[in-house]
This record gives sequence, structure tokens and C-alpha cells, in this order.
Amino acid sequence: MPNVAIISISDRSFRQEREDKSGRVLQELVKKQGWVLVHYDVIPDERAIIAGTLRKMTDYKKADLVLTTGGTGLAPRDVTPEATRDVIEREVPGLAEEMRRASLKITPHAMLSRAICGIRGKSLIINLPGSPKAALENMEVILPALPHALELLAGQVKDCQPATGHTEKR
Repeated sequence: MPNVAIISISDRSFRQEREDKSGRVLQELVKKQGWVLVHYDVIPDERAIIAGTLRKMTDYKKADLVLTTGGTGLAPRDVTPEATRDVIEREVPGLAEEMRRASLKITPHAMLSRAICGIRGKSLIINLPGSPKAALENMEVILPALPHALELLAGQVKDCQPATGHTEKR
């Protein structure tokens, strides 16, 4: 059962001018999956604060999965991907690519997403859109792959066998 941290990144929600609906939707998803929510926070769109919070969640809170919501678009203060790149050791582009691909079936605005996913230590960090609907849709797309990804990061998968019928040629 993974430990999960949710970080909502929004100036307006941080200033309590707007309710953090995306964070609430993600908390419900975490609960529905039977995962453990170890931390939830709302922070402003500030690169250093975002990066520091991600480090805290991965290095000290030991979250297996860190979900961020917000700050992935084109607005001048949307710096979540940059802050995430500041802290990750390796990117996991397939997750972000699949989120964008699936979202393009719903809206052409999906191609404006700059969300990234990556690894820091044994933690997986996933950038999600700030819209509650889009954050949930993106999570539903990648959810089937997350248990295996988290097992791999935790070192719980010893042997990965190729798909049946696949033979490796060298």
C-alpha cells in the first residue's frame, strides 16, 4: 500500500481565494485505491517552494508517490515542470506522454500541458493539471501502470519476464 503525498500548486488557493477542488478529488482517489495519504498541502506557484516541497515529500516524508496538481500550463507563473526537473533524478516520459495522448481525445488544450513525471530516490513524482476533472482523467489513464511502477521503485519486483511469445534476438 503506497504512501502518497498530494501537493496543490495554486496562488489563489494558497491565498484562500479559491477552494482547492483538485486536491480534494485526488484525496478521494487515493482513499478509493486504499493508499495512505501521508501529506497534503497547498502551496504557491513559486519554483523554489515547489522544489523544496517535493524534496521534503520524497526525502523526509518518504512518499512513494507524489501527485502535484496545477502549474503545468503556459501562464507565466506555471513553473511546476521546471521545479520538478530541479529535483528528479530520472524522467518517466511515458506517463506524461500517455496522459497528453488520452487527454487530446477530450480537448485540444491537452497539447498545451507541460506536465512531467519523474523519479527521485524511490519516489515517483507526477505532475497533473490544475483542473479537478482533468487531474482525475489523467490519473485514471495512468492508474493501471502505477502499482507495478511503485513496486519496481521499491525493489519489490525481482524478475520482469517478457510478454508471452516475445523472443529477444541478439
